[in-house]
Amino acid sequence: MRGLAERHVANAEVGDMSHTELLKRITARPEVFGGKPIIRDMRLSVELILSLMAQGVTPEAILQDYPELEPEDIRACVAYAHAVISRDTLSAISVSER
Repeated sequence: MRGLAERHVANAEVGDMSHTELLKRITARPEVFGGKPIIRDMRLSVELILSLMAQGVTPEAILQDYPELEPEDIRACVAYAHAVISRDTLSAISVSER
């Protein structure tokens, strides 16, 4: 288990974007889906992507079905879910309003 935790910490800032940079892809606008979190100001909700993943749809399949998405958008949805869960309450999380 320690090896997994070490890899997680080592990879936290590795790759194309940091956790913080990924979260900047998540926005909210009151006039779109009632202010629910959306991806890059598009009409695609974080909830939709997480629901698809929970149903077993692979990120590759999601990217094929939604060509306007980028791999980092899917990672941003997971990062957002992690941020919400790690705070104990939903009110502790905020997203950028545009």
